[in-house]
Amino acid sequence: MSYALPRNLNAHRHREDGSWGRAAQNGHTGTSIGAKLDGYFDKRELPMYKDKPYSYAVSRRNKPLYKRWRFTLGIILLLFTLLYWFGFFSSSKTTVKGQGRSAWKWLNKPGTAQIDWDDRREKVREAFKLSWDGYEKYAWGYDKYYPLSKQGGQMTDKGMGWIIVDALDTLILMNLTSRLAHAREWISTSLNYDQDQEVNTFETTIRMLGGLLSAEYLSTAFPDMAPLADDDEGAPGEDLYREKAADLADRILGAFDSDSGVPYASVNLKTSKGVPSHADGGASSTAEASSLQLEFKYLSMLTGEKNYWERAEKVIQVIDDNAMADGLLPIFIYASDGRFRGENIRLGSRGDSYYEYLIKQYLQTSEEEPIYLELWNQALAGVRKHLITYTKNSHFTVLAERPNGLKGELYPKMDHLVCFMPGTIALAATGGLTVEAAKKAGKWGEKQQSEIDLAKELTKTCWGMYKATGTGLAGEITFFEINDPPRSEADGIPPPADFTDASWKDDFVIKRQDSHNLQRPETVETLFYMWRITEDETYREWGWEMFKSFVNFTQAEGDAGYTSVANVLENPPPLRDNMESFWLAETLKYFYLLFSPPDLLPLDTIVINTEAHIFPRSKLVRGLKTGWTRKPRDAEGKLVEHQKFHGKKEKGGGESKGRRGDKKQDKDHQDRRADVEKGKGKGKGKEKADERGG
Repeated sequence: MSYALPRNLNAHRHREDGSWGRAAQNGHTGTSIGAKLDGYFDKRELPMYKDKPYSYAVSRRNKPLYKRWRFTLGIILLLFTLLYWFGFFSSSKTTVKGQGRSAWKWLNKPGTAQIDWDDRREKVREAFKLSWDGYEKYAWGYDKYYPLSKQGGQMTDKGMGWIIVDALDTLILMNLTSRLAHAREWISTSLNYDQDQEVNTFETTIRMLGGLLSAEYLSTAFPDMAPLADDDEGAPGEDLYREKAADLADRILGAFDSDSGVPYASVNLKTSKGVPSHADGGASSTAEASSLQLEFKYLSMLTGEKNYWERAEKVIQVIDDNAMADGLLPIFIYASDGRFRGENIRLGSRGDSYYEYLIKQYLQTSEEEPIYLELWNQALAGVRKHLITYTKNSHFTVLAERPNGLKGELYPKMDHLVCFMPGTIALAATGGLTVEAAKKAGKWGEKQQSEIDLAKELTKTCWGMYKATGTGLAGEITFFEINDPPRSEADGIPPPADFTDASWKDDFVIKRQDSHNLQRPETVETLFYMWRITEDETYREWGWEMFKSFVNFTQAEGDAGYTSVANVLENPPPLRDNMESFWLAETLKYFYLLFSPPDLLPLDTIVINTEAHIFPRSKLVRGLKTGWTRKPRDAEGKLVEHQKFHGKKEKGGGESKGRRGDKKQDKDHQDRRADVEKGKGKGKGKEKADERGG
């Protein structure tokens, strides 16, 4: 996932470093004496960080010993007294809530031959509850949560429900009924998108719109998950999620009102007016513009309103009409004319989810839109041809970048964001079936086997990004030592054997400025897909080790929950004062699913958006269909008829092709926006698609 920063909205991923730096200067980092106390009581094979960090800067840790030992001794005596008083030394069990790090005694227990995955799943549920309860106690209703300083902050004057809405479906999956009821109450009484505020089109779509739509799906399709009478059929709150989603979607839809149909980077929620990016020459990020389709298409399926579908799929047509070589796209695109800006090609920030949404659009409509499979296959072949290389000594597979285009040199760098790709490759290879099921169904061949092999090797690299550090947590970006010239798949490089020989770490380079960890989900997301598809328990074991590292090294003081890490190369690491909403919406959800039985949300029945929000697969219904075809290409992939149509007038003074036929859509949108302004619009449209005979 990626995005561009709109005005007045500073909680966005590609700009974290600047805000993190300011937070550190303001004391929003933490270190701890608690780790020393834990070390006194517990001896562990690996250093654990079970601390209660104070909110002071890193430099204050280095105090003279005479100033530390007296305080430490006093804390030890006090701790013993409290433990004795509350029965720690008796046989009674403790609970997580309200006890902070001291409650995680399971971390120190030796492993057993028999693994209890249900118990491990419950540990994830406990971690989610600690995070949610901390937010609920210290920052309820706020868009941002600072666990170290125990306070919240807004991204708009009235708030967006950024954390609450993003976590709705996780609450449902984990059957946290009372917490879900509180969230629904807040959404019903306090959430109002009628605000004169610019917001990021992409992030608002994947987090807020996606969160509401996923909650609508799960609460309807699985009524026994966190059951509430308020959303039962016929109840007053039956359509709460759907109505909020449609209202928000109608406000976002104005972002698509560009000359090309490519959405602007931002949109004003009150006026529904799109706003070009305030950076990058006004261009939108490619990933942002092309990762809105699952959400708007599902809303069309729910409401019967074709306009959502048509506006979203138009973007992919405009992108494809550029006929970029081997299906690999530069990371910026102008909304004004639909042309790309620059030549930087990568599957990290600003590029990633375009590729993810190609195959997922194909799966969302139950494989009835083969055009998206064609696009995916072309792009994956391009990745393998131009971006795959290997580390110099240990032969780990690297998905690298081409900052200066396909003819430029290969840059051996992987954002953590890139680690979505192995799981997506595996998903595409089987369509969500297990490998064995795909073989039995006759859906297996050399192509699928080759793709699964690539997915396995890339997964190993992403796991190596965690194992390469003393904390067991990956940095935001990892560089790699590679050969000059770089080796490719065609060279037949043998894969690394395992992680036993520590020399492999020499090929992994994490620079200090890239050493922060924001509790990102991409690697555990891939582990989830790889386990479900290959049925190899190794991926669950890796996930368990990763989860323990998060628990050990990211917990804030007392009952405040978990937070980000400033430097994974330090042990123990300093903390950053911020919990991203995707910690609750994605990371913990994927851990929960990884440790759950495979019959919970079978992969061949659902599609998961880039914020881990869950939508159903379905056939094309209500007159919905693929509304475009690819232009003819020659053997080299170039357009057979070179027509430069973006921004050009048609004969007779018509609109540019990028906007032809959109006048009626604009009129429909303006009518609905007028209804919204009057408080009447529900976003369901004036006419259903099937009523139009579409």
